[in-house]
Amino acid sequence: MSDAVVAKGQPVHGDPEKKGWLFKWTNYLKGYQRRWFVLSNGLLSYYRNQAEMAHTCRGTISLLGALIHTADSCTFVISNGGTQTFHIRAHDEVERQSWVTALELAKAKAMLVRAQESDDDDDNMAASHVGQSEGDAEDPSGIARELAARFHDLRTCSELVTRHGAALQRSLVDLEIPPSDTTKQVSERATLFRISCNAMMNACSEFMNAAAAGSGRLSRALQHEREQKMRLQEVVEQLARQHDNLERNVTGRSHTGGTGQNNEAEEDDHEFFDAVEGETGSHDDEINSFVIKVPVIFLEDRDPSDSAADVMGRAEAAPGADDTDTKEKELKIYPHASEVAGVVDSRPRRTRVPDKPNYPLSLWSIMKNCIGKELSKIPIPVNFSEPLSMLQRLTEDYEYSGVLDQAARLADPAQQLAYVAAFTVSSYATTSCRTNKPFNPLLGETFECDRMADLGWRSISEQVSHHPPMLAQHCEGASGWECWQEFTMTTKFRGKYLQVVPLGSASASFTKSGNRYSWRKVTTTVHNIIVGKLWVDNHGDMDIVGEGGAAAGYVAHLKYLPYGYFSKESQRKVTGVIKDPQGVPRYVLQGHWDERVEVAPVTSTNGDNTVCKTGKFTVAWERVPAPDNADRWYNFTILAAQLNEPEPGVAPTDSRLRPDQRLMEEGLWDDANHEKLRLEEKQRTKRREAEAEAEAAAAAGTRPPPGPAPLWFTRESEAGAPHLRHLYNHRYWEAKERQDWADCPDIF
Repeated sequence: MSDAVVAKGQPVHGDPEKKGWLFKWTNYLKGYQRRWFVLSNGLLSYYRNQAEMAHTCRGTISLLGALIHTADSCTFVISNGGTQTFHIRAHDEVERQSWVTALELAKAKAMLVRAQESDDDDDNMAASHVGQSEGDAEDPSGIARELAARFHDLRTCSELVTRHGAALQRSLVDLEIPPSDTTKQVSERATLFRISCNAMMNACSEFMNAAAAGSGRLSRALQHEREQKMRLQEVVEQLARQHDNLERNVTGRSHTGGTGQNNEAEEDDHEFFDAVEGETGSHDDEINSFVIKVPVIFLEDRDPSDSAADVMGRAEAAPGADDTDTKEKELKIYPHASEVAGVVDSRPRRTRVPDKPNYPLSLWSIMKNCIGKELSKIPIPVNFSEPLSMLQRLTEDYEYSGVLDQAARLADPAQQLAYVAAFTVSSYATTSCRTNKPFNPLLGETFECDRMADLGWRSISEQVSHHPPMLAQHCEGASGWECWQEFTMTTKFRGKYLQVVPLGSASASFTKSGNRYSWRKVTTTVHNIIVGKLWVDNHGDMDIVGEGGAAAGYVAHLKYLPYGYFSKESQRKVTGVIKDPQGVPRYVLQGHWDERVEVAPVTSTNGDNTVCKTGKFTVAWERVPAPDNADRWYNFTILAAQLNEPEPGVAPTDSRLRPDQRLMEEGLWDDANHEKLRLEEKQRTKRREAEAEAEAAAAAGTRPPPGPAPLWFTRESEAGAPHLRHLYNHRYWEAKERQDWADCPDIF
């Protein structure tokens, strides 16, 4: 396969498991060419030279499900089923075997990770397996071919053992004449070892015969399953077409005044969505199920009428609060973002964005050919987006920053961690009704949000990497807290649903106490991608770990319960427990990620800490109701509506200045799509120019020019952390004050 064919591969990141020079077959004109290979995270990538690792990957092949077999003493072949094949030659037989062994080990690790992910999918998505693609099934004939390749390797090893054993016996005979007893003993052991190898080969041969006999039956069964899936896919396509026709008919009738049938269709939509987010059982049922999950078997003194303001008042007087600091200086408690409007810094703030235009477009016509592809590689028009970038969307995590303000006032690490846990849950509050995707930021794109005057915090975000897409964000609060996160993700599109799996980490630290906590976000799944009303579910386990100060060793275990068709639990439920360094439960948490979170102290436990008794539950976080008619403007909160509001003095790379996003907000979607294609092509052109410069430098034997680096974040390791992260370099706000944007790239 030529270099041009595999140039779509992405560079491999992370610590490499093996790297070195090998020869790769390119084409019949050039033959084998010397390339730098890197094996990491189940992927084998290659470059023309080591300098290209920083910016240009020539090709990548996944070892998951790949066939690896040797062609001769120095050559081996890697194939993933026909779409990609690498013919690679090593310098000698030893190097070839070293690479083959490393590849097999990496493949086994990748298959183990895939099996674990499949187990999670089976537990959480039991009702969604119909949409699985055919590529997920193992091909019995492919298994037989792989076993045959392994048997060929074993036979090669056996021949080597036989040849080297004979040479050893000859050497022993030549070593001492007449042969001594020791020489005879070694010779006999070598003969026994060769006989054992032959017996092993015979057993492997019998196993191969049995596998070949069974592969035919498995192939027929697999073919039957594939035919069933094809028929099911045809049914789904037919349903999608009927659904599109029905939507057009309903839309047409609604424009002419509406009919009873239209009202009936609307009722069906609402009825379906209620089934997704409706409550089941009484409030007592929720308590009992929470008891089993945490586990806590006795909860008392619960007051469901407690408001967030009541909780904050009690928390100030609660045992463990820092009374001394409260007497010396009363910290300001800032309001929630969605409760703020009016004038800020002598400038009026808007409270909404223009209404979303009605541009009908069939999702199925775009997505049906994208099953199995990475989401970042699907050219999605702005019709499926909202007029915010991912940088702005993640800034919404601080919608309820008042919870962190309250946590900054607490001296007890367990109580503080309980409020930090409530804050992490609050970041999912708007995802229940926000089904449109944000704009993917361009490399070097930034977004600042300075709400220090009214909300008590300011943040700066930057897109620091393009492959893989990654952004870094830093936020600081006037109450004495800082938050940081590095966000990247993987996606799984199965036709019926889309899963977004975050990979980055986040942390929060408090200046006064030095306490620091870190966590990773849970999985988000968007259901009914093809047919039906879109809805979102967040599910999985989250551990918030104390890493610094008095909080070291404290852990909050949160569980976001997945949606289940037959589950007795109320949907969107979150439960959790906060434990001290000795593993003793200190606080418990319960609530719903789209509504509210309550916390209660643990008053007593049994001997093994599996049975707990709790005190009174108080509200740590509660969602502010959505603005009126928010469904007409993308279900934005007031804060979300203000994020893209034009603001003077921001960096020229700020998302507010992105033209396609601005055109979409103004309702000019056709112009926005043209502008989006222009920006993406401009970014690709810059990347191609950088690759050409690097190739020219490599050919000339000079150091290639450095690739684009983040301006406001530096990739380094934190104190006590071994991994490199993009950390804020504390230069943005000073540059804004001077209006010094000379180093900002031209991306728009």
